[in-house]
Amino acid sequence: MTFLLAITYLAFISLGLPDAMLGSAWPSMHGQLHVPVSYAGMVSMIISIGTVVSSLLSDRLTRKWGTGLVTAVSVGLTAAALLGFSVAPSFWALCLLAIPYGLGAGAVDAALNNYAAIHFKASHMSWLHCCWGLGASLGPYIMGACLTGGLTWNSGYRIVGFLQIALTAFLFASLSAWKEKNREAGKDTEGKLEAEAAETTAGPALSIKQLLGISGVKAEMTAFFFYCALEQTAGLWGASYMVMARGMSEETAAKWAALFYLGITAGRFASGFLAIKLNDKAMVRLGQMVGFTGILLVAAPFGTLSMCLGLIIVGLGCAPVYPSLMHQTPKNFGEDLSQAIVGLQMAFAYLGITLMPSLFGLIAQNVSIRWYPFYLLILLAAMAISSEELNRRAGRGRKTQFS
Repeated sequence: MTFLLAITYLAFISLGLPDAMLGSAWPSMHGQLHVPVSYAGMVSMIISIGTVVSSLLSDRLTRKWGTGLVTAVSVGLTAAALLGFSVAPSFWALCLLAIPYGLGAGAVDAALNNYAAIHFKASHMSWLHCCWGLGASLGPYIMGACLTGGLTWNSGYRIVGFLQIALTAFLFASLSAWKEKNREAGKDTEGKLEAEAAETTAGPALSIKQLLGISGVKAEMTAFFFYCALEQTAGLWGASYMVMARGMSEETAAKWAALFYLGITAGRFASGFLAIKLNDKAMVRLGQMVGFTGILLVAAPFGTLSMCLGLIIVGLGCAPVYPSLMHQTPKNFGEDLSQAIVGLQMAFAYLGITLMPSLFGLIAQNVSIRWYPFYLLILLAAMAISSEELNRRAGRGRKTQFS
């Protein structure tokens, strides 16, 4: 267990490594590739679509191959895509490579999250997502070090690609440990197979319609959609709001906005300790209350310091919500259904990431960017209503409705 826990921590760092690299490299990339700045959105959209598709397929893949092999193959696919990025001769080659990038990211994300939710305590789930934050911070740092050190963006992708290749080799070497863990989980004290403890179940995979017919699943999907919409919108548009609505300089705004992600990472580290005492539902509610306080400070006319501290507090509030919602999935719906539902969660999460920040971009352009804190409040309220509906409905019965 200790060995697999360590591997899972490394894998979560690996998950975060490439996530923020495109944003940090694009100012250099778009000129070399001779495309407009806005084309970054096209690459990001392709990655997101691939992630949604592989998330929805994660249940079938994990049933067939197991978590260990899905993780190893997915990380290998992402590594190959990153190395391809480093030698891409054109923008369209970049778009083509974004397909395996997204497919690899979605499958491993869903498989690892479900495995951690079943086998590890809530504290570890928070710390694992904290490690994702470390990886997401390390990726842009590597890219920045390459650019300031006289190298090109290609070198940044190449370094991270080789790191992913090394992790892929390590994951393949550890496959026997995953299989041994699965055999142990599938036996009770008398040596008989215990259906809900086994990682791979014998029943047929359910369709999306069947999964959505289970009591509480729609509320769970909605909660994930709006949580990820909130996190992505807050981080993406925070600096622009500071500059365009509150008159802050671009350099200062960029530094303060970056602390939003530091708030998430530090908050998840602290959440790991809080989760020892508080259950998943309490952690979600605590995060929502902290996030609400932060949004009020962002909106309040108390000056620059209040606004900046508010954005950090929003990050702290976001910290426990995602891992806690994820960790309670096997408890709410059963371990035999959790992989399929986690895959669906990841798909809805990426839909929220893709659609809702873009919607606010239209609001900012055509109405006013001053709606930023009010938009965040709407997303937070929708997420809170959905999570409470989940608490009310989950566990009422797991029988699938086909109508």
